[in-house]
Amino acid sequence: MPNTPDASHRHLIQAHDVLPGESRVFDAAEDALTGTRHGVRRYVPFLGPAFIAAVAYIDPGNFAVNMAAGAQFGNMLLWAILVANLMAMLVQTLSAKVGIATGRNLAELCRDAFPRPVVIGLWIQAEIIAMATDLAEFVGAALGISIVFGFPLLISGVLTAIAAFGILGLQSAGFRRLEAAISALVGVIVVAFAIQVILARPDAHQFIQGMAIPRISGTSGLLLAVGIVGATVMPHVIYLHSALTAQRLVGRTPAARAKIFRFSIADVVSALGIAGIVNMAMLAIAAAVFHDHGMTSAGNNLQTAADGFAHTLHHHSGLIFGIALLASGISSSSVGTLAGQIVMQGFLERQIPVFVRRAITMAPAIVVLIFAVNPARVLVLSQVVLSFGIPFALIPLVIFSRRRTLMGNLTNSTLTTCASIAIATVIVGLNIILIGQAVLG
Repeated sequence: MPNTPDASHRHLIQAHDVLPGESRVFDAAEDALTGTRHGVRRYVPFLGPAFIAAVAYIDPGNFAVNMAAGAQFGNMLLWAILVANLMAMLVQTLSAKVGIATGRNLAELCRDAFPRPVVIGLWIQAEIIAMATDLAEFVGAALGISIVFGFPLLISGVLTAIAAFGILGLQSAGFRRLEAAISALVGVIVVAFAIQVILARPDAHQFIQGMAIPRISGTSGLLLAVGIVGATVMPHVIYLHSALTAQRLVGRTPAARAKIFRFSIADVVSALGIAGIVNMAMLAIAAAVFHDHGMTSAGNNLQTAADGFAHTLHHHSGLIFGIALLASGISSSSVGTLAGQIVMQGFLERQIPVFVRRAITMAPAIVVLIFAVNPARVLVLSQVVLSFGIPFALIPLVIFSRRRTLMGNLTNSTLTTCASIAIATVIVGLNIILIGQAVLG
């Protein structure tokens, strides 16, 4: 039976597993819902879940595609990042809403709605996706350590494992500690690229033009645009976000759940807005540093990109890039492990210790580092594998979020349903193109 705050002053929300020191968060949330907490402060208790999910949108895979796009085509594909970000906002909003409305995560809803063989199949593919996700993020973090400290990749991988275990250990101290740690790592990424923007000084006119006018140049430009848009939505954070909102603040009444959802929209918009700005900054910096100086292949490898920054911008810019990559890899890898826990618990009603899962999912990455496989190739292949998992998370999300028997007063409007179906169709279609290109090319 979960602990709940004192019923004498708790009327609109209940909380699962309240730890000592966290009750003030729920006091603040109650005040916001009852209207006694005003201004920007009323949003603060509801911030966090989307920031954890947003880590997946600035993971090492995003580093790789943004560097390549900026180096080869300048600011031309900034519009693709904007479109991808708007799609991601709707998808993560639906995920948050499903958790708030039902008190259950997406994997649990799939388990209840689908036949057992289908559920097992969904679980197996989700576990494969979790390993592919962790592979890219773990290797990206190891590459970041290698760039920053100059260690061999295998040693960097061991240090990455230690750091990831440390981040996950914060979970036992309560969700606020974990959210704070991951948000701090996101802050490191934001600061790093803010410094890079100052050093690179991208052309503002070209930036605005690239964001406002959709353009594509040739087959390679099309594929990069497809990669930016089609591979943006990460299946594991669709499961995770629904679980975070289901377990965090639970509305006692339909009206309370509707208010919580409205506050959660601010969480999604702010978190993914920051992620979108970071992605645009990555591409614009690569455009200014590499494309404008004729170094169009410098973004094809993250190590080469770091060397290019160091050579062109100086001021320890290569080191700053490595620090951002390290923060991205560790935070996104930790989030991937948490998502794996949600997937197993949701589909199978079973769970293994988070540290055991961490050890299992990082095993393929350690093997890759032992055999010195090209990290850039690993990042590309992992993104292709991730593409397979998109429909299996996105389509059920759209189906469940429009069922009034599940969602109650938070059921999707007709407009939201149409928009979500359109986005799901576009993303799944683009991922089919990506997969086909990987198989044929």
